[in-house]
Amino acid sequence: MRLLLLLVLSAVFLIACQPQSTPPPTALPPTSAPQSALQTALQTAPQSTSLPTTGQDIPTASPVVEVSNTPTLPAISTPTQQVASVTSLPPAGSAAWVPFASGLNAPIGIANAGDGSGRLFILEQEGKIRILQDGALVAEPFLDITDRVGCCGERGLLGLDFHPRYPENGYFYVNYTDKDRNTVIARFQVSAENPNRTEAGSEQKLITLAQPYPNHNGGVVIFGPDGYLYLGLGDGGSGGDPQGYGQSTATLLGKVLRIDVDQGERYAIPPDNPFVTGGGLPEIWAYGLRNPWRMSFDRLSGDLYIADVGQNAWEEINFLPAGSPGGANFGWNYREGTHPFQGNPPAGIELIEPVAEYGHDQGCSVTGGVVYRGIELADWQGVYLYGDYCSGKVWGLVRNPLGAWLQGLLFETGGTITSFGVDESGEVYMTEYAGTLYRLSPLQ
Repeated sequence: MRLLLLLVLSAVFLIACQPQSTPPPTALPPTSAPQSALQTALQTAPQSTSLPTTGQDIPTASPVVEVSNTPTLPAISTPTQQVASVTSLPPAGSAAWVPFASGLNAPIGIANAGDGSGRLFILEQEGKIRILQDGALVAEPFLDITDRVGCCGERGLLGLDFHPRYPENGYFYVNYTDKDRNTVIARFQVSAENPNRTEAGSEQKLITLAQPYPNHNGGVVIFGPDGYLYLGLGDGGSGGDPQGYGQSTATLLGKVLRIDVDQGERYAIPPDNPFVTGGGLPEIWAYGLRNPWRMSFDRLSGDLYIADVGQNAWEEINFLPAGSPGGANFGWNYREGTHPFQGNPPAGIELIEPVAEYGHDQGCSVTGGVVYRGIELADWQGVYLYGDYCSGKVWGLVRNPLGAWLQGLLFETGGTITSFGVDESGEVYMTEYAGTLYRLSPLQ
């Protein structure tokens, strides 16, 4: 069965990568696959005949990088009721995933604007952002850039977040793959006349990054509690990171980037970024990642969780406590999870081990989640929820009083889980690729 699954995944991936006039979202979001299967697929997929050289992926939209002099520290939204975190996993059967909206087209992301409207914004991979308002989908999309998005497979409209001062400036930021297979980080602005529409022609590209292969695009776009914009990028694709991009600080691939979008012509570099004075590209905040598919900040503590999709055997959750300095190295491709993968790190290189992992007997591709900070489920406070795209399993992760991480299986949904997100009250939602949005709700 495992061989059959790999053959099916490879076939779907090949179909998704063929040029199409109107690319349908019929391929899989980021998944793991054995290196041999990926390499076979990539040999026949249309792609560039050469890899970018070192430095070729420096942001083309910002040739002169400015260092921010005054960090922006906006207030972050928090739940109206703050409850201390639990120190054990919640009791079985205390909550369930309840269908909340359907009819979505390949949904792969969830965000809220923090503007008091109660709306949810849902990414559709082909290039649309849909609005869920008062329990119903708004007919017209908030944003439609299908004309410039290259889809699908592991490409498309992949990430979204709203500026912390969105009610004042109307700015939101996205990550998408363009028709030339580049990763684009861009800013848009809401229409002054219609809060459910984007202002036409408002796109400003911040970063355009060449992708050597069509997989491992990452896609995370998220503001941190420090007001800076964090971006999660994969290692460029193929299998096993053949160019060593995960460990190279001369490329933006395989990294978490951190930029100040309130300074400079397009952005500036936070002054405490680890390579701001040399030794690597100044946008880099952390490295050693294969394909971060969703990361999130705990809105109460400021801790950062990063889910990194594995290669052949292991999926992992990485963690940085609030206040951590930049420069963390999460180990890829020396490590896959806590396990050796290729080569040994040089002496003096510290690798940050994941706080949780699971093997491919439990799934094939991790979907990073969020920390529950809502008001309806007291026993779930502080629990980090994440899932697997292939198996539909959802785990919980929490720290006990001794500092040990407790991981446990909470749900077996049977769906293809693509993302988690929260509303303005901190309640948690989940999307499956088939088109349904679910809400985590207490059982009556």
